[in-house]
Amino acid sequence: MSLSTPLPAPAPARSAAPATSRLLDFVRRTAADSELIRSLPLDPEGRTWIRLDGPGGSEAWLIGWPPGTGTGWHDHGGSQGAFATAAGLLTEDSLAARLPTEGWKTLELADGVDRTRQLARGDGRAFGAHHVHQVLNESPAEHAVSVHAYYPPLPLMRRYSRRGPLLRLEQVEHPGEWE
Repeated sequence: MSLSTPLPAPAPARSAAPATSRLLDFVRRTAADSELIRSLPLDPEGRTWIRLDGPGGSEAWLIGWPPGTGTGWHDHGGSQGAFATAAGLLTEDSLAARLPTEGWKTLELADGVDRTRQLARGDGRAFGAHHVHQVLNESPAEHAVSVHAYYPPLPLMRRYSRRGPLLRLEQVEHPGEWE
């Protein structure tokens, strides 16, 4: 006589985290959607945004940038991401250094860690989980529009101030505080 033990039910299928290349493809395709881009209300004084459904459970945003606005220095709380310019021209200043995430308030940055990119309409870039940057619309007269995606959805954002080589942690924001 043979005894058989029932097999456990298979675990529910988990979708793999979207790679940064998939996030970059999504933001570029979305930035090329002229109807969606035109649907974003633009404010002459402050940034505007619409939350989007990103691929694989990622968090995504369509953001309007009035002339002369920017994010200030920040990171994405350990999320990887991508963004693409849909209209106008954006400048990204970033640090080519991995910063510790805990246990510091002020860091002195080494020479040579600063990077600057200009992203015109259709240009995009992906970044890893420890990316620190600021994004700016330096135009004195034109709005810019961009699409951003993050995975996992942003658990927090750290905001920094910068004076020369000194980077100072100023604030930690949680979801709902930037929406």
